[in-house]
Amino acid sequence: MTTSSPTPPAPTRRRDGLVDVPALMAIRSLELRARVVVEGFWNGLHRSPYHGFSVEFTEYRQYSPGDDTRYLDWRLFARSDRYYLKKFEDETNLRGHLLVDQSRSMGYGSTGYTKSEYARTLAATLAWFLNGQGDAVGLFTFAERIRDYLPARHRHGHLRQLMLALEKEPEGRATNLGEPLRRVAELVRKRGLLLLISDLFAPIDELEQQLGRLSAAGHDLVVFQVLDPNELALDFPGAMLFQDVESRKEIYLDPAMVRSEYQAKLQRHGGAVADLCHQLGFAFHRVVTSEPLELALHDFLRQRNRRGRRVRRHGQPASPS
Repeated sequence: MTTSSPTPPAPTRRRDGLVDVPALMAIRSLELRARVVVEGFWNGLHRSPYHGFSVEFTEYRQYSPGDDTRYLDWRLFARSDRYYLKKFEDETNLRGHLLVDQSRSMGYGSTGYTKSEYARTLAATLAWFLNGQGDAVGLFTFAERIRDYLPARHRHGHLRQLMLALEKEPEGRATNLGEPLRRVAELVRKRGLLLLISDLFAPIDELEQQLGRLSAAGHDLVVFQVLDPNELALDFPGAMLFQDVESRKEIYLDPAMVRSEYQAKLQRHGGAVADLCHQLGFAFHRVVTSEPLELALHDFLRQRNRRGRRVRRHGQPASPS
């Protein structure tokens, strides 16, 4: 998609070349944040800190003298200043939908920004990347029910509309993954890629039922569990009053006294979700909001590379669907 957006500012980069997350979050526009992450990722491929990560993560390979120049990707050259050839031609464009949790629990943050801000930035980054690859991208935002729904499209103005929907502040009060995921299964009839971005604070049996429904419908799901560092470490200075962000119930406790039990329960829940995704053939990634967005994009692309996309070589007949 061609936009008239100004050149994004250059946030501080760490020694490993990744964008400093607080600096990235200081950019007000989600679209510019996504552009910073994706373009930085492209430009850093050859000096990548991701050990074992090949540039052939998608349907491209680097140009070698003697290759057929008809298949050079000039758009990619404009972004990376390097020549790549398309190895394959998609039988059909990928259809992807982002499923973004905006429930009240996503409003927590100990890093200067919330889980919701991080999740929406991750969603914007994935949308920007997929759109740049020519894929159709749609969006669901939800709390206890679906809030926004944009069907998957790849046309002028659609990405901007998606970004504007993501920029809306969360208004959800409760967490209810079951009902929104049920509605997604009803609304997305054609098989495609679904990218669920949530803290996954829901009963495992509820997740099993609804993720199983999506699996039965033939969808390919990638799950990103977004957690704040303090949710993992429960690192608070001394006893204090805590408030449940959804029920508003208050409880006074000493984190040091309950940390081990709390972390064990959190680990069991995360492990159960990961096992469930593995059983269903879905990808599962835990993302901590202090980590650079490039890491999540890298994990997504590496997993897609391993799984492979339904593609055909130039000149080969398409496989029957």
